[in-house]
Amino acid sequence: MFRPLYPRYGVLLAVLATLPVPAHADNWPAWRGPEGNGRCAETNLPLKWSATENVRWKIKLPAPGNSTPIVWGERIFLTQATDKGQKRGLLCLSRKDGSTLWHKVVEYSDKELTHETNPFCSASPATDGERVVVSHGSAGVFCYDLDGKELWHRDLGKCEHIWGNAASPVLYGELVILNFGPGPRTFLIAMDRKTGEDVWRVDEPGGKVGKEGETWLGSWSTPTLLKLRDHDELLMSWPGVVKAHAPKTGAVLWSCKGLAKDGASDRLVYTSPLATPEVVVAMAGYGGPALAVKPGGNGDVTETHRLWREPKAPQRIGSGVIVGDHVYMLNEPGTAECLELKTGKSVFNERVGPGAWGSLVHAGDRLYVTNVEGETLVLAAKPRFEVVSRNPLKERTRASIAVADGNIFIRTYEHLWCIGK
Repeated sequence: MFRPLYPRYGVLLAVLATLPVPAHADNWPAWRGPEGNGRCAETNLPLKWSATENVRWKIKLPAPGNSTPIVWGERIFLTQATDKGQKRGLLCLSRKDGSTLWHKVVEYSDKELTHETNPFCSASPATDGERVVVSHGSAGVFCYDLDGKELWHRDLGKCEHIWGNAASPVLYGELVILNFGPGPRTFLIAMDRKTGEDVWRVDEPGGKVGKEGETWLGSWSTPTLLKLRDHDELLMSWPGVVKAHAPKTGAVLWSCKGLAKDGASDRLVYTSPLATPEVVVAMAGYGGPALAVKPGGNGDVTETHRLWREPKAPQRIGSGVIVGDHVYMLNEPGTAECLELKTGKSVFNERVGPGAWGSLVHAGDRLYVTNVEGETLVLAAKPRFEVVSRNPLKERTRASIAVADGNIFIRTYEHLWCIGK
């Protein structure tokens, strides 16, 4: 259900910047980088490294975690849970050597479900260079300035699912946008970036908590922003459907069905939509479908705008990336795959080793992604399969990499690594 809140914001937002805050190449301000899609302008990234080669520094982490670090200037921000999730924190580290500049901890004593493969604090922070916002699930959403002063926090209620939560906040103009869920209470919410007040909220059909015998249902997708010629679209992959929302109001612009397996009751989505002004690609998880749709439509566009649908696919957790006319991804079973963007036709599908939860990063003519054993694969960003290098750290990781000023930041279950030439 769509519920616009505080109508006065309509006039205000009309004159505010409507795109994510611009970031220089040496910043990585959110989970998937400056544009929220895994693409970056860096071209001087390391090609080869190991646990002893091209390591600028590494620091020991107190517990496992799946979130990705973000970088702004000389600061790194990283979420970290300890004490079985009863303490959920945001670390601010020096980019120079990884030393701790400040550490803010929120205590949460209530029980919250999650899975051993998805530790608490799996959501990554987001920053605009003035403030940093983080979602701690049931423990709330918190906003700090860059020196660690709390500016506001919001209690959005309990987030319950047997596999936990992971969606990261997205900054748009003066808004903080968050997919709160999955579970019985699922909604897309926009909060004022300076005060934390609700601006709009869209309720989504929730599922049960996912215990044995219940229907598997939920979206862990982080929203994607797409700028078209005359308007912007906020893209979300939900169980069974991909939707475009108006980012200023939350109103649904269009929807396209097809993300649920034919005849199956389970509907799961882990990846974020991939988008260009011509094509939006959405991928389900748990062996579910993938589809492509033309953006810019109105209402249910399943019959009019859907370009292709792949009815069954490998398990997909990490998000892919669009380069030119092709989509690239590393599937959870450990297969590197390339599809034609406009047709869905498979160009290659090659086994490359252990599976991956991390999302791809496109830099120059290369693709970077880290698998669950801590080995970062560098693939050629072209529709011909080529492994350029393999770079093992031999530590468990389910996080995506971050890139800043020629360095690669890798969060494993044991350390935060800074890789540089």
